[in-house]
Amino acid sequence: MSKVLVIGAGGVGSVAVHKMAMNPGIFSEIVLASRTVSKCDAIAESVKQRTGQTVRTHQIDADDVAATTALLNAEKPELVVNLALPYQDLAIMDACLNAGVDYMDTANYEPKDVAKFEYKWQWEYHDRFKEAGLMALLGSGFDPGVTSVFAMWLKKHKLKTIRTLDILDCNGGDHGQAFATNFNPEINIREVTAPARHWENGEFVETPAMGVKQEFDFAEVGPKNMYMMYHEELESLARFVPEMERARFWMTFGDEYIKHLTVLQNVGMTRIDPVMYEGREIIPLQFLKAVLPEPSSLGETTKGKTNIGDIATGEALDGSGEKTFYIKNICDHEDAYAETGNQAVSYTTGVPAMIGAAMMLTKKWRGEGVFNMEQFDPDPFMEMLNQHGLPWTVEELDGPLTF
Repeated sequence: MSKVLVIGAGGVGSVAVHKMAMNPGIFSEIVLASRTVSKCDAIAESVKQRTGQTVRTHQIDADDVAATTALLNAEKPELVVNLALPYQDLAIMDACLNAGVDYMDTANYEPKDVAKFEYKWQWEYHDRFKEAGLMALLGSGFDPGVTSVFAMWLKKHKLKTIRTLDILDCNGGDHGQAFATNFNPEINIREVTAPARHWENGEFVETPAMGVKQEFDFAEVGPKNMYMMYHEELESLARFVPEMERARFWMTFGDEYIKHLTVLQNVGMTRIDPVMYEGREIIPLQFLKAVLPEPSSLGETTKGKTNIGDIATGEALDGSGEKTFYIKNICDHEDAYAETGNQAVSYTTGVPAMIGAAMMLTKKWRGEGVFNMEQFDPDPFMEMLNQHGLPWTVEELDGPLTF
């Protein structure tokens, strides 16, 4: 039984805290903190109504290392689960080092003024966490997170080597809005408009944002256009699956989303550099975030399913030659909302956040330093996915993707 402090009160934070409260044998005490304490209080009230469990709340500016350190010293949790913005990762890691508390997040660090996310900044903390006898687990969401665990499960149970890997992320949900993002608009749009990168023959190859499109028929969703993008798990997979010849990440977007995003780019609303407006500096993308629908408000109206998985090709463990396997999860938006009050995009990230925290608190995953998901035994994590709302299936395909 362990005490956990969650930082971040968006949709992912809401799902994670609800699921933690449903597992009091692991999470004996839950504290939720955010810049906006009213959001924390609303989640705590929902958790109380749905589970009967009490969640205590705090106001905290996670950019303020001293304030976060003081909160950790006062609360003394065994683990901090960082579900705030990726800009805040390093500040929260610093506070954990100051207070002697283990750390976990779902997305790697990204500087606020540069749309570039990579692990190098957090990997540089390894020695400091190791010397302090602390553990930091990076990227325990779905992608990154589950997609890496899927790959390692295949490598443990089906494939001796992984030669090619394609990660396919499909959101087949419809929220009825002309244009809205299913998670933080600022992070989503920065990610989508960044140049695409994929791993090939020992290096990353860059292509224009949204420049490579393919159609794929997703089970229980149907045919969707998907676009090659860069995603942080490609970096960690390239490091921990060194034999990979190629790894790509694909995400689906509807024509209306692409049309609106193109217009917003063309008129400068996706810029992250400051512009002068009525005598003061504003960031256009941050202003856009303020006028777009709040992602956590979309749960009640979103219908449809997500389908996220890995297609991996390599040498079969049983010696039968080259094989291709497709491992995936399908999640229903309405089922996710009924259980936690949040749509499936938040659910598919919040549930793995809870499971990653459980892996650490139960000592099933343990180490001193900074770690990625690929470095641990996938089996206990995969077992909890089946038990806690994200069941997965695996099938053999005739061969790798033809494109």
